[in-house]
Amino acid sequence: MISVLGTGAWGTTFAKVLADAGNDVLLWGRDAAIVDEVNARHANAAYLPGHVLPEAIGATADLGAAVATADTLVLAVPSQVVREVLTPVAHLVQDHATVVSLMKGIELGTDMRMTQVLGGLGLAEDHLVVLSGPNLSREIAARQPSASVLACTDVSRAEQVAHLCATSYFRPYVSDDVIGVELAGAVKNVIAVAVGMAAGAGYGDNTKATIITRGLAEITRLAVTLGADPATMAGLAGLGDLVATCASPLSRNHTLGHHIGSGMTLPEAVTATGGTAEGAKSCRSVAHLAHGMGVDIPITDAVVAVLHEGLGVLDMTRMLLARPRKDERA
Repeated sequence: MISVLGTGAWGTTFAKVLADAGNDVLLWGRDAAIVDEVNARHANAAYLPGHVLPEAIGATADLGAAVATADTLVLAVPSQVVREVLTPVAHLVQDHATVVSLMKGIELGTDMRMTQVLGGLGLAEDHLVVLSGPNLSREIAARQPSASVLACTDVSRAEQVAHLCATSYFRPYVSDDVIGVELAGAVKNVIAVAVGMAAGAGYGDNTKATIITRGLAEITRLAVTLGADPATMAGLAGLGDLVATCASPLSRNHTLGHHIGSGMTLPEAVTATGGTAEGAKSCRSVAHLAHGMGVDIPITDAVVAVLHEGLGVLDMTRMLLARPRKDERA
């Protein structure tokens, strides 16, 4: 059995991918109305409107049952609540089970990547698989062609998960660079917020391309310092996910940034965006992690200053442009 924890847009979409690949899938969610809708009408109108879900997808509000029966357990809850959700039931995860993280964030207060959080709950490192890449849920739910990368210290386990989710429209690749794949997926959300801010403030494609390019350099500096393979940053989890998240209005992080750039406060932007924009919270943990490693991350610092310290978007732009000039490769 495959269980997916989280009935949001990405969790529901990935459940759909798994079902399209020929698997029976059990979705877990806290909202009883969504659970009932999935079971009765094969739909999740709140998070995936306009889509009929495969009949191979069922749903439950019983978290313990979803975890205990899973041979493959997929985690699609917001990164900042996974510890709260999983701690009471971590002991129910079967010894042989593979745990797949769809989450893209760094935990506040600990600066941990999601696999580090899961490892701290007693889950075996070589059973943890990270999925990342250009994962705009609405496009994947519409069966538009897309690819992602699955990373695990045990590549054979990543290959097993790849077999479970490979379809005619979703192509998974594998990697052993868990740090690189996971960190790229988390930090690109912050860069996407910055790009959205620039767009909301009225800046054009030159500005956006500059932020994306220098954002990739920022991600790479931090990832390599933590032990990642720099080649990962040029792949699906790095450049691929960064481009999709920064360029598309379907990205919640880009959308939230756009609202901020247009003049909204953070609470107003969160409400207007709907769903979870991971970059709004993870920016602080990413910044704290990088500072502790002595890594320069000016774009992330600027996003933190705008979202949480009252800096204006135009002031942020001037601050970034006034930085000392240096070699582009630095």
